[in-house]
Amino acid sequence: MESYYRDQAASCAREAAATQLSQVRDRYRRSEEAWLAMADRIARTAAFKATNGA
Repeated sequence: MESYYRDQAASCAREAAATQLSQVRDRYRRSEEAWLAMADRIARTAAFKATNGA
């Protein structure tokens, strides 16, 4: 699941770089940040479970 979120973030980054419209670029950048935050949350949860045997 984490890789899916990171792939979505990368896609948003590519779309942001490709567009000429600043509002669209900003929207893609916000989406990229959200996808990365979700991926980081999953990674932290997985690390916690691995450390604590959950």
